[in-house]
Amino acid sequence: MRKLLKKIRLIKYLYLSWKIMKHPFSFSVRARSLFNFFADYWKYKRLNGNKVFKLEPGDMYPRIYDKTPVTGLDPIYFFQGTWCAKKIFENKPSHHYDVGSQALMVGIISQFVPTTMVDIRPLPLTLPGLSFHEGDITRLPFTNDSIASLSSICVIEHIGLGRYGDKLDDHGSEKAARDLARILARGGNLYVSVPVDSENKIYFNAHRAFNREYVLNMFSGLSLKEEKYIYGDNLESDYSPEKGFGTGLYHFTK
Repeated sequence: MRKLLKKIRLIKYLYLSWKIMKHPFSFSVRARSLFNFFADYWKYKRLNGNKVFKLEPGDMYPRIYDKTPVTGLDPIYFFQGTWCAKKIFENKPSHHYDVGSQALMVGIISQFVPTTMVDIRPLPLTLPGLSFHEGDITRLPFTNDSIASLSSICVIEHIGLGRYGDKLDDHGSEKAARDLARILARGGNLYVSVPVDSENKIYFNAHRAFNREYVLNMFSGLSLKEEKYIYGDNLESDYSPEKGFGTGLYHFTK
């Protein structure tokens, strides 16, 4: 039935219009985007035509909100992912372990350095160079001083808030930091990032934010090798509490 309905142009046009117009942009943006989509479609049909490809109304797959003046990205994930990957590539570990970070970043790193990903939620994909180990960041399944290269990017601020199915715990971040430090090997490298702010806060149930002093206190048994801060679209070297919310990137050693 779905294949039959796709062949009826009016139904297809109405369905596409409905999908576009239900997007949470202003009505003027949605209407203009809808008009531009169909204008581009009919303009494309009037080209001489590449006969190798079929162009049918039933196969329309509109992506109409991508005509932006700049490349769309999240500066936090862009900066922290590239920062962490650069650190790992520079240090050239024989094996890297990551706890809870964004799977895309971990997958890319695994194509250059054999990597084990640790998370409470199973990874539904397989990839050469990447292995998975289910584990809780507050009770990591590794012995003391055993991991030479370790990362946990934008993770510990979530622990204990229940957002990802973890148990509610008002000291979840502190426990996570303590266990990361516990398993880090002597001479090893730990890369972490967390939200920072002028004071410690909970943005329930998204994440916590920390001031710099508290972050360093959570990892007080380690030595700070480098720190960077993301404020808006900028990667900076200094913590600036007057700027409010940002993201801190920290490279610790043991």
